[in-house]
Amino acid sequence: MMDADWLVFHPDPKKPDFKLPAGAVDAHCHVFGPEAAFPFAPERKYTPCDAGKGKLFELRDFLGFDRNVIVQATCHGTDNRAMLDACRAAQGRARGVASVGAEVTDRALQEMHAAGVRGVRFNFVKRLVDDTPREVFLDIAGRIEALGWHVVVYFEAQDLEELAPFLGQLPTTVVVDHMGRPDVSKPVDDPQFQRFLRLLDENENIWSKVTCPERLSRQGPPFDDVVPHASAVVERFPDRVLWGTDWPHPNMKSHMPDDGALVDFIPRIARTPEQQRKLLVDNPMRLYWAP
Repeated sequence: MMDADWLVFHPDPKKPDFKLPAGAVDAHCHVFGPEAAFPFAPERKYTPCDAGKGKLFELRDFLGFDRNVIVQATCHGTDNRAMLDACRAAQGRARGVASVGAEVTDRALQEMHAAGVRGVRFNFVKRLVDDTPREVFLDIAGRIEALGWHVVVYFEAQDLEELAPFLGQLPTTVVVDHMGRPDVSKPVDDPQFQRFLRLLDENENIWSKVTCPERLSRQGPPFDDVVPHASAVVERFPDRVLWGTDWPHPNMKSHMPDDGALVDFIPRIARTPEQQRKLLVDNPMRLYWAP
């Protein structure tokens, strides 16, 4: 049974006013269950609603995306079956980002690769997952490097200073979720956000998702306070940015965003057709669908 305070995804999103470029990729979304087929992990920190592949693909088509990148949800732990099932069902139109532990076998990694997985996610947000030794993450990163995969990292802004040396050790492309969750009540020139921009300046293998204004905003829709930070990243690193809906929006507490309105946020942070094409088509295709 889902948590009593769980917010279910928007039942009737608007049709976006912004027309996505052909081949656009929703490069950050999830599937939850359905629980009857893919039970949630016993060690999970939350119990969500069911939000399976059918609903995800309906949203993809309604919004005008061509493809999805499905990121393993923490409610499923390292049991990647729901994500893998969705990737296989998409018939080449989805890629996956898995969560794995030290016990994962090379055979399992090869099977995930065949299903469409192209990365693993390391989560450092303590309210969502228990600590994992850095040595385990470094070992996994070394093993997936041979497959051409990348690492996705999820952390909060106050933890970047301590994490930066570890991130510099990773041998693969590294993608930071949600700009490292900056405090958008502070200006772009705040030292903490400048530290994040410097991380990307100093490490050409590090990318950023300019996602989740609904999580970062202190003001709520239409998320004006997130625009300066996200647009700064897009303008400075146009070839190393990704965007996604984050559907079905796990652990939202204040409100449930309209996914159509989120699509309409894109041209506010990627202002030119060239920036939009890189953000939505060229960059995700290069990272997830390159031979």
